[in-house]
Amino acid sequence: MTTSVAFLSRQERFRSVPSTNDIVRSWLTEGTPEVCLAVADEQTAGRGRSGRSWVAPAGAALLLSLGFEPVYVPPERVWRVAAIVALAMADAGEEVAGLPMGMLKLKWPNDIVVNAPDVEAGVRKVAGVLGETEGAGTAGVKAVVGIGVNADWPRERFPSELADTMTSLREASRGRPVDAGELLDAFLTRLEPRLLGLRDGHFDVAGWHDRQITTGRQVRIDMPDGTAPLLRAVGVDGASGALLVEDAAGAERELLVGEVAQVRLVTGGRDTRADLRGVTR
Repeated sequence: MTTSVAFLSRQERFRSVPSTNDIVRSWLTEGTPEVCLAVADEQTAGRGRSGRSWVAPAGAALLLSLGFEPVYVPPERVWRVAAIVALAMADAGEEVAGLPMGMLKLKWPNDIVVNAPDVEAGVRKVAGVLGETEGAGTAGVKAVVGIGVNADWPRERFPSELADTMTSLREASRGRPVDAGELLDAFLTRLEPRLLGLRDGHFDVAGWHDRQITTGRQVRIDMPDGTAPLLRAVGVDGASGALLVEDAAGAERELLVGEVAQVRLVTGGRDTRADLRGVTR
């Protein structure tokens, strides 16, 4: 486990657990104050957004969850808690893996990726972030943010069904070993000032904007009703956290995280600036 960190109220490491998110949620329910941290060498029932599974061999990934009580954030901006976790991990990953600043990108709403022009999607996934909130807008609001980072995972051990969509910090750095403990320490060092800023009402909007890989790209939006409009992403909204897209007339519309099942980057296609049929607010 990492050395003791002052802003953490509780921190524990586990060899194997079903889900670190579930552990941290139980701690918050029991009255553990923020920020509490659970780290696991392996998760047997890890999950991503929309119920997708998250699987990594023991020791190949950094798997952790953090518990917050973000009463200091307006309900419509609780998404920023997960955002500071993603930004802190992107900064830490670049340092520990020796990557150029800005190489790790954010794919709205919850992935950390690198450019990969050799694959259909144009990116490979390095990490996924899952934020779960209860009681938003009340004095008892709780937020659990889980993140799984493919750290020291060599390409020859990637699952065959994911080999074209994933990568690791080790592979992004062309084989440089990545120590999970060092990555965790670097992450926590970068998370603390971002959290203190959030408590004081400050959020790195510019940094969040700069890391977005969706901006200026065509995206296919998988909606919960089964529709999948092809749109042009033009940015993100620093207040609501929404993805900004253009309709056929060039007018901007917002898509909130809860309205979208999945966002897929489209490469090689013409810019149709398609309409928003099936997209509702």
